[in-house]
Amino acid sequence: MNLTIAKDQILTGLQAVQNVVSTRTTLPILSNVLIHAESGKVEFTATDLDVTVASSVEAKVGKPGAATVPVKKLFGIVRELNGSEIEIEVDDKNVFSVRCGPSFFKIHGLAAEEFPPMPKFKDEKKATLAQKTVRDMLKKTSFAISTDESRYVLNGIFISLKDNKMTVVATDGRRLSLAEEEVDVAEKSQGEFIVPAKAVNELNRLLQESGEVAIKFADNQASFALKDDKALSVLLVTKLIEGNYPNYRQVIPSQASERVPLIREELLHALRRAEIMTSEKANSVKLTFSKNNLAITANSPEVGEARESLAVNYKGKELSIAFNPKYLIDPLGALTEDEVFLELIDELSPGVLKVNGPFLYVVMPMRLS
Repeated sequence: MNLTIAKDQILTGLQAVQNVVSTRTTLPILSNVLIHAESGKVEFTATDLDVTVASSVEAKVGKPGAATVPVKKLFGIVRELNGSEIEIEVDDKNVFSVRCGPSFFKIHGLAAEEFPPMPKFKDEKKATLAQKTVRDMLKKTSFAISTDESRYVLNGIFISLKDNKMTVVATDGRRLSLAEEEVDVAEKSQGEFIVPAKAVNELNRLLQESGEVAIKFADNQASFALKDDKALSVLLVTKLIEGNYPNYRQVIPSQASERVPLIREELLHALRRAEIMTSEKANSVKLTFSKNNLAITANSPEVGEARESLAVNYKGKELSIAFNPKYLIDPLGALTEDEVFLELIDELSPGVLKVNGPFLYVVMPMRLS
């Protein structure tokens, strides 16, 4: 195999795939990237056996072929090279020769046949959306994924493609985030599946502002094919989390006694300041709503206290409720709307954060001390 490739093209290709490679693997092949060159393009593939990412970029291919090479080594070399064009040649012993101007490297690789094969999907179950749409939905939900491994079905994002809607849900049992978008879903393409956190993190990194993503899924795996205007195409394939996701609809309160409009940025910064005065033992902030005023207080004996006051449009009876500040800061930081609405029932019932759009966030209160 031999090829000539622009430095920015090979960097783009390697950057898209190298994150999934584990540094602590017992199988040497899993530290490698599979490089497959054919007419006018090169495809890079990396996997940890749970998540596989492939990206293809343009290159001048003299002799097509495939081989694998340690991805961190190749990426480290390419990133530091001075020239704009790189020549790569691979001999029949899978030794890579990399040339760029006066620089020359030899790296020992492994045969392409040792690399795990990419799973194949039928075209039956699929939906296509704008990358920006999926990216925004994941950003608004993925922070609520549970890290508690004893409840493994919550260690990912639940995706439902039904009734011409895509619904994305994440929960850790103390809070729940839900985003929805309309999408054309054929009858045979309807279904539900749970994407593990590692794949979600990769998608958060790979999805762009423009272009489309085609989502396909089967019994135990899903694929996300990303195409944009820059001739870069990326494919992510992931194993799915097996099991039944809990019925999230039943934790969403059906009605609220108070609905308070709030300026998102103002509330976010006030909570961030108050959070500084919390500690591991006392990690709650108290929100007290009185006529046209919201008082935010944090108090921990070993740190000190914080008091914030915001002017709000509130006409109801005085109401105090306490939350873990992180659980309000996360959604407020992920949203872009200027105005949010906090719906409350009483000090012991979950609060619901909403915007003028298909998003809602349910958060359990903490006991008022």
